[in-house]
Amino acid sequence: MFPLRDNIPTLHFPLVTVTLIVLNLVAYFFWQKGGLSLGSPGSPEYLCHLVNYAVVPSEVTGGGQVGDPSCPAPTAPTWLTVFTSMFMHGGLLHLGGNLLFLWIFGNNVEDSMGPVKFLLFYLLGGLAATGLQIAVGPDSMIPNVGASGAIAGVLGGYLILFPRARVITVIFIVFFFTIIELPALLILGFWFLQQLLFGYFDLGSAGAEGGVAYFAHIGGFAFGLLAIKAFADERKRRSQLERARH
Repeated sequence: MFPLRDNIPTLHFPLVTVTLIVLNLVAYFFWQKGGLSLGSPGSPEYLCHLVNYAVVPSEVTGGGQVGDPSCPAPTAPTWLTVFTSMFMHGGLLHLGGNLLFLWIFGNNVEDSMGPVKFLLFYLLGGLAATGLQIAVGPDSMIPNVGASGAIAGVLGGYLILFPRARVITVIFIVFFFTIIELPALLILGFWFLQQLLFGYFDLGSAGAEGGVAYFAHIGGFAFGLLAIKAFADERKRRSQLERARH
């Protein structure tokens, strides 16, 4: 399933959502991709830079730095990587998928609470995501990057606020596809169940040491489910739903 847009209109321009999208694009194309002389993608210089600003669980827990003797000692303090990692991505598909979900679901969540609260909600979701990923693999030396944990928090919040929202979605069936309208509850609920299932199988496999950080997704989403009521304004949510009916 590939969502395209939802039917909940925004009441205000989503300033923070757009700013986060721009920051992620800038980080990828001008910072990560060599715009500041960081080396070409795939080069040792580039990979060392990526590791420098990624979250490495073993560094956070005091178990040691990532084991690559070809890289110089990290210059970014460990606490800072918890935030910088939220703006770094491993490739265009990783970046594009995350930003699409942020745009579709983030603007409405931001509308429900205002820009300042939304920024705090987003960052706390990212911290919760990182926290669970580290808790599951505290000795892991695999760098973690991406905005997906923070965006998962947004998805969890959206599910509570607008479970009956309709989402225009592309469904791929082998070599064919169709476009249908599905409830947000189905799309986001199915996505979360996938993360739980894949995370469970990752626990007993080598996949737990690399690839997709499923537990970051789970941690972020769970934060969104539990914390959204403390951030969202019920009057704003009702106004959004009222506009969606007209």
